[in-house]
Amino acid sequence: MVLKHQCIHISETPFTYEMCDKSFSESSTLCERQRVHLEGKPFTCEVCNKYFSQSSNLRRHQRIHTGEKPFTCEVCDRSFSQSSNLRAHQRIHRGHKPFTCKVCDKSFSRLMNLHMHQRIHTGEKLFTCELCKKSFTQVSSLLQHQTIHTGKKAFKCEVCDKAFAISTRLLMHQRIHTGEKPFRCEVCEMSFTQSCELLTHQRIHTGEKPFTCKVCNKSFSQLSTLSTHQRIHTGEKPFKCEVCDKSFSSSSTLCKHRRIHTGEKPFMCEVCNKSFSQSSNLRAHQRIHIGDKPFTCEVCDKSFLHLMNLRRHQRIHTGEKPFMCEVCDKAFTQLSSLMKHQTIHTGEKSFKCVDCDKAFATSTRFLMHQRIHKAE
Repeated sequence: MVLKHQCIHISETPFTYEMCDKSFSESSTLCERQRVHLEGKPFTCEVCNKYFSQSSNLRRHQRIHTGEKPFTCEVCDRSFSQSSNLRAHQRIHRGHKPFTCKVCDKSFSRLMNLHMHQRIHTGEKLFTCELCKKSFTQVSSLLQHQTIHTGKKAFKCEVCDKAFAISTRLLMHQRIHTGEKPFRCEVCEMSFTQSCELLTHQRIHTGEKPFTCKVCNKSFSQLSTLSTHQRIHTGEKPFKCEVCDKSFSSSSTLCKHRRIHTGEKPFMCEVCNKSFSQSSNLRAHQRIHIGDKPFTCEVCDKSFLHLMNLRRHQRIHTGEKPFMCEVCDKAFTQLSSLMKHQTIHTGEKSFKCVDCDKAFATSTRFLMHQRIHKAE
């Protein structure tokens, strides 16, 4: 041990490997080098000591450390560290999707994306957290999850100091600051910051809903929406507000709810400077300025600003009344109508007049009453 340590100070490297003429201060390191050559990996990265069987693989790997991206897309100027990644990216512009799922016939531009998709059908979750044993279909989801235990987020945004567990999440986040939206819908020319957002959006045009609830057979365009929906059947509400202890079935709903307490309205209209707590409300508002009503009823051709309003309208034609009172089994086309009706059974009058202490079951009755005081 003393002799081994002294070699560090005198820079002595007495152990030389004849195949590559490299010298080492320890015999164990020489043995490791010989093993690498015998296994067919003679090329070593000087930064992280990773071994490779071919010099081309080493050069490709070194771009991780240098950040070099020599392969550029001629359409959108996006750069890549590997030519294979460029070729896969170019399929987005050509619309070429050569990899098809045998179960549902969905096609993908990358083989990797097909493999990830197939796990939806198989239920396979290959990546398991060693601390809590929770499993994931993608390694990126596991890495993101592990930050809960470690708190480590190595990739930091230089603009707003927000940190991420994986580099791809940082790259996607940076598009918020740059305004870059490289993924464009060929039908309506709407652009998106992420390819997954484009795929989800395209289902509006195709009507595709590949994710089906096993309990009620309701179908959804997004897996995350199905997962949230399933909590209706289980009653699970894992996301709790720290201010009022109200619980929610999804983290996104909790985030939106928190803005009630903070008063935050981060989404502003560039035309009239009106602010909104939700991006969806801003998008819907912007249609007022441009006169766009993209949601049209196939029965009577009436158009709407909101998809929600179209769905509500369609119940006039279908006669569907999905909201049922558990006390008297009376059904309603709208949730708000059911909530108003339930006050008959509960006697609850939550809208109270400050001027005369009179209470009302609905906000509309309350507003009508207030006009009496204003007239006085």
